[in-house]
Amino acid sequence: MVELDHGWVKALPDAARLARRAARAAFAGTRHRGRRSLNVALADDKAVRKLNARDRKKDKPTNVLSYPSGERDFLGDIVLARQTVWREAREQRKSPADHYTHLVVHGVLHLLGYDHETGDADAERMEALERRVLAKLGIADPYLER
Repeated sequence: MVELDHGWVKALPDAARLARRAARAAFAGTRHRGRRSLNVALADDKAVRKLNARDRKKDKPTNVLSYPSGERDFLGDIVLARQTVWREAREQRKSPADHYTHLVVHGVLHLLGYDHETGDADAERMEALERRVLAKLGIADPYLER
């Protein structure tokens, strides 16, 4: 866990535990086996906006970015934007912890090669997997309208 924004500690003191739990559940929910590691970076909107502009040519913050390593045992990095995550949780009437957990699962699935931007079938497959993983963690379907 890499903390780049100190606001995360105050906002979600158990972020590291939740990230480990989410990552383990995502691994268990896929056919990928073996010991894997990854980094979760907790940033603010300003830092994520810079990364998103540089890497995706979208000059705005986003909730989560994933950076696959291309290695077998080290999957890569996930970066989350605190203000965006909290705003979305509030707007979607979810607890910040549940939304954060969902985004870590989402990021891990990207690191494992799942993609929702390549077509409707891929998006549906990834969302169905997210739903199954989150259900096992006791978290409601994140794609239901509230």
